[in-house]
Amino acid sequence: MGYLVKVILLCFYASCYFTSVESIDAARNVQTQDKLFLHNATRWRPRPIHLAGRQIQSEEDSVQHLAMWRTEPGKFYGLRAEISIWGSPDQQDNQESGASILVTCEQDGRVASVQAGFDVTTYLHDNRDVRFFTYWTRDVKNSPGCYNLKCPGFVPANGAALVPGQAVAPPSVYGEQNHYVTISLNKDPNSGDWVVYRHDLETPSFLGQFPGDICPSTPRTLALTGFVSYPKSAQGPPMGSGHFPDDQDDKKTAYFKHIKLYDAKGNTVDPITTPMVRVVDRPDCYGETQVIVKIKSGYMFYYGGPPGCRG
Repeated sequence: MGYLVKVILLCFYASCYFTSVESIDAARNVQTQDKLFLHNATRWRPRPIHLAGRQIQSEEDSVQHLAMWRTEPGKFYGLRAEISIWGSPDQQDNQESGASILVTCEQDGRVASVQAGFDVTTYLHDNRDVRFFTYWTRDVKNSPGCYNLKCPGFVPANGAALVPGQAVAPPSVYGEQNHYVTISLNKDPNSGDWVVYRHDLETPSFLGQFPGDICPSTPRTLALTGFVSYPKSAQGPPMGSGHFPDDQDDKKTAYFKHIKLYDAKGNTVDPITTPMVRVVDRPDCYGETQVIVKIKSGYMFYYGGPPGCRG
């Protein structure tokens, strides 16, 4: 009992580091048990697509990198997080940079996924606004899936505070202003659908839902990730604030805060007993801190990196 009290006091007066399982060794090599996951994780992002009037490079010609914390497969029903919003004004064409929360599972030998977050991508919108996006697929290996409302799947709610493809303003300003949006993605215990809410407003706003037959049963994997993608022949865009993580200043670093998990009844719980796995495939380009606990920020981590990554 004395030991438990001591731990609580340490967490109260300072940042408390969360139990985690490393997946990257000191030589920057992905450990064997996480190689397949990392291969699939890069495919969780929407594949480059062909839009009318615009030629987009194929997936084989692109590079994707992640700064992610994920759970092991288990009885999970969704998650919620405060996500910092960062623009990317110098981002080049055919590059993408963003952050998202996602749920994946294996169904009949296929990996399915639902996802919601924020990104900057010129190949879909012809500008560099930060936009809310949704994505789902029933087979990350063989299907391009569905981005926003490009095909039937995600159903936006009437009067939603955010609609897929909608610009989010203003973004954070490095060293000056910190802006964020809190969203959740969880299995509704009544309808069985995957519902998405926005929580940083005066009252939560229902944004819409994915079909419930995507990942209908456990085990499932939950993840929170910063990501970038770009052509192999080019250099990478910034991730997050465009700087490596600085856990002392929220105005200089991208983050996920107030991370919560959902139980089977739709209630939120702290991930206090949930081991998390770190996935960073290019730590020389993009990084992330440990998952920590802060008094005003709950369970959280920082992530990001500068532009210029090659390969």
